[in-house]
Amino acid sequence: MNVETRKPVKIKIDNISLSFGGVKALVDVSTEIRDKEILAIIGPNGAGKTALLNCISGFYKPQKGDIYFEEQKVTRMRPDKLAKMGIARTFQNIELYTGLSTQDNIMAARHPLMKQNFVTGALYFGPAHKEEIEHRLIVEEIIDFLEIEALRKTPVGVLPYGMRKRVELGRALALEPKVLLLDEPMAGMNLEEKEDIARFIIDIFEGQGDTYPDTPVLKNGISCIVLVEHDMGVVMDIADRIVVLDFGKKIAEGTPAEIKANPEVIKAYLGQELEAEKQ
Repeated sequence: MNVETRKPVKIKIDNISLSFGGVKALVDVSTEIRDKEILAIIGPNGAGKTALLNCISGFYKPQKGDIYFEEQKVTRMRPDKLAKMGIARTFQNIELYTGLSTQDNIMAARHPLMKQNFVTGALYFGPAHKEEIEHRLIVEEIIDFLEIEALRKTPVGVLPYGMRKRVELGRALALEPKVLLLDEPMAGMNLEEKEDIARFIIDIFEGQGDTYPDTPVLKNGISCIVLVEHDMGVVMDIADRIVVLDFGKKIAEGTPAEIKANPEVIKAYLGQELEAEKQ
């Protein structure tokens, strides 16, 4: 048995199909997302990559098939419930509170994890106050990890695009997920910004140990990451396994070396990417 197949399955996608009117976004897609790996989902524009992430995170409900998270069927659960269970994501189109600061955006993402009601809880003293301090410590460590300390009090609406992408990643980390879904985290970035995000993804996956002892998501890392990305250089460098979609169908799945040599993938997608890089 291949070593890869022995890794525990975190999410199982079983024959799902999704349509919008007469448009088929996903057609009988099945795959497994495993622990201790970075899985990349690639394909041309309109292939169904974001649609698949939306089904996993509860924003879309497939008309056919099922999705299981840690062996529990979660096909039609709400996004907020899935987030509490341990599935967090970033979005292709940035979803932030533009009038709030970097710090407040990341703090707001922790609300599902808060046990006390800070408005009525002991008039903000006692357990509620202690818990808020603990949450703020974690937020500050996430800000430190993402190297955005200088932007703590800056409203995110005035931040450069690349920095807003970091804040959104910070919001996903604030949920302390078991599975992290990243939807084109490097889209629209220059080379230096892409290198930074790739470094953050690897550091998140591997964990930072005693560097952040009070923040489990940074200390232990997130051992299951799903990455939708168009930059094939990044994908081939950091992904353990790749799923390829085309017109809503899965056409290939395997290691980066296997995908790079797959004639059907080259014809449908990689050939176009290679030509674009030459121009």
